Amino acid sequence: MSTQVLINGTVISGTVKLPGCGLFIDADGLIGDIFNMNRFSQKRFPEGTEIIDVHGAYIVPGLIDTHIHGIGGWGTEDLSGASILHMSERLADFGVSGFFPTVYTDTKERMFDAIEQITEVIGTETGAEILGINVEGPFISHARLGAQNPFGVQPVDLELFDEIIERGKGHIVCMTVAPELKHMRELALRAIKKGIVLLAGHTNATYENILEGMQVGILHSTHFFNAMSRLHHRNPGTVGAIMIEQDMQCEVIADGVHVHPDLIKLLLREKSVRNVVLVTDSLKPTEQKEGELIANGEPALLGHDGAFHRKSDYDTLLGSALTMIKGVRNLISWEIPIEDVMQMAAGNPARIYDIALKGKLTPGYFADIAVLDEHIDLKALFIRGSMVRNYL
Repeated sequence: MSTQVLINGTVISGTVKLPGCGLFIDADGLIGDIFNMNRFSQKRFPEGTEIIDVHGAYIVPGLIDTHIHGIGGWGTEDLSGASILHMSERLADFGVSGFFPTVYTDTKERMFDAIEQITEVIGTETGAEILGINVEGPFISHARLGAQNPFGVQPVDLELFDEIIERGKGHIVCMTVAPELKHMRELALRAIKKGIVLLAGHTNATYENILEGMQVGILHSTHFFNAMSRLHHRNPGTVGAIMIEQDMQCEVIADGVHVHPDLIKLLLREKSVRNVVLVTDSLKPTEQKEGELIANGEPALLGHDGAFHRKSDYDTLLGSALTMIKGVRNLISWEIPIEDVMQMAAGNPARIYDIALKGKLTPGYFADIAVLDEHIDLKALFIRGSMVRNYL
């Protein structure tokens, strides 16, 4: 691999904004150095190093989407490894360097098939890397199903949990559960031993249920405010627990539809930005250019609000049409500093899910880098030092 230097950019290293800087990518695809442009003339790089002028653009970590069902007409519900590889390619167009294909709650057989199809193609991607598998259910609440298949919902079953994890061949990293379910404590303790992150979601939990879940390591939560028990003055519910308990982490879908922008700003006033993760939760027809829009087997319409609605019942919201780069753009437009936004979009998911050497721009980390202009449009994407998109 040839060496490369990005110059004349504003580096967002992780938590720090560094204007007027450059970045060196070494022959191993790692970040070799970050330097102020005043020192550029004094630097010595290997012969043949390519110099890339980004003309003042942002140099940021590659975006990591840890909750995504589909994009571009391809989805995990296709039960096809080819579809997952198409997702990988399409995600690179939106600055995503890594993602967790997310499996819906469905019949046991379909969930197993979806997981197995994903595991078979891991390592063959040419776009965004598959960094793990996210399983949304099946141990969730019938009262907060959202778009999940009601026929797939199961009571807590430790043998089924073990079988799901085994089907992933070590690649499943997280699962959404309802903490209030009977025997959830035993499942959570087993998840700790297996290194699986549990998220509270599709849950009708009381505030006390969430506190009990926290005692056994359920410290993350799925799509804040959506498909969870609401904030009430006599029972703060799941929403209240996320807001009140500083150790609780949460995903946010920053499309302005699933959660009002001012509620996200309120969340970030009450909670450390370190504990908030930007996700898309996007559906198969997201950014699809032609053909019928189908989301998890249902005909969908892309509404004026930018989200997907059930074609037969427009009042029913099916899910998100967000991309990570749009989410970043939205958060910045809502006056959230870009360095905080990049924590939410890269650093926090990498830390929470223990993704090694990713999520930050620091020497020794993989050169997973997105170059974004002042409009937060993608100008280039590097994955492990290889330029996979170039619009400079």
